[in-house]
Amino acid sequence: MLRQTDPDADDEEAPSEVKRVLIAGGALAAAAGAYLGTGTGRLTADLGWGRSRRPLGPLVLDVAAPRELVFDVIAGPYLGRTPRAMADRLRVVERGSDMVLAEHRTTVRGGLVATTLETVRFTRPERVDFRLVRGPVPVVVEEFVLREAGGRTRLEYRGELAADLWALGRWWGGVVARRWDAAVAASLGSIRQEAERRTAAARGPTSV
Repeated sequence: MLRQTDPDADDEEAPSEVKRVLIAGGALAAAAGAYLGTGTGRLTADLGWGRSRRPLGPLVLDVAAPRELVFDVIAGPYLGRTPRAMADRLRVVERGSDMVLAEHRTTVRGGLVATTLETVRFTRPERVDFRLVRGPVPVVVEEFVLREAGGRTRLEYRGELAADLWALGRWWGGVVARRWDAAVAASLGSIRQEAERRTAAARGPTSV
């Protein structure tokens, strides 16, 4: 039997096609917004579903400086006045005697700036602990442990990161962990450079 054609069929299908395009466009826009939100730390997916955890570090650095001095280099920008050179990367929101609430800003791919909010607790002179309050993943805890080693300091870093949503969370957690470790490694290098500079300056010029 021949199928009778309906002259209005194309007109009925057109709105449906437009709806599908709009829905797909809306989904893509939502996905892009979620990616930008989580990537910049403005949106945190803290659902508790399918949570996976992964280590950060460990990183170990030997610093040719006394432990007290290395601790002061780490704690100074938080517990004291934040240097102007760090003002675009660090903002202390609230300051106590041994703990602060601090906002950290890190430039990531494409010129985006990732912003995290963390508590930072100081136990002089042996450790500094960070805990994420808001950022690209629901959980990050970190510790910096300072050990004396014959007039030098061994600075040890380790932490843990957690993300939700099963395989998607494991992938995203891996992306964030790689960038996080790289940022910490750069910070540790800066800490060593500054601590060793201060140590050399305190000793004064050496005679030949």
